[in-house]
Amino acid sequence: MKDRLIAALALIWANTAIAHQIKAAMTTVLIDPNSEQLELMHRFYLHDTEHAVEKLFGEKANLFQNASDRARFAEYVHNTVALKDENGRTIPLALYSGSIDGQFFWVTQRAPMPDVLNRLQMRHDALRDVWSEQVNMVNFKTQDTVHTLHFNGADGWLWVNFSK
Repeated sequence: MKDRLIAALALIWANTAIAHQIKAAMTTVLIDPNSEQLELMHRFYLHDTEHAVEKLFGEKANLFQNASDRARFAEYVHNTVALKDENGRTIPLALYSGSIDGQFFWVTQRAPMPDVLNRLQMRHDALRDVWSEQVNMVNFKTQDTVHTLHFNGADGWLWVNFSK
């Protein structure tokens, strides 16, 4: 019985250790045709964000105690994400906020709604310059569907098609 308990605890510990090794972020792009804007909400694990900030800005960077470090990380994300309309024109993104909420660091951007929205092109390089294994998943939510992109490896610009 004691051996089973030790084995179970070891398995739980191993799974937890592996889970912390996964470098991933989730972005949701809200698309409401009745709205005048797109909203992009990027969610990063705070644990990963803390380590990334140290690598990006130096070991003295501190997200918890320094509002300017939180702003710098939000600006970093803002500069690593881009959208283009179906004609290849850049859609201007505005940085709205960057904040800590529980175990996550959130960055919110807003953009004007394109006149025609059959498809979009996106680039999402946040943290991919810090860790080669970083994966950024993006869900584009419309009123009735969700379309997903995965950015990993050498991915640059990817297309999401809403007419399918």
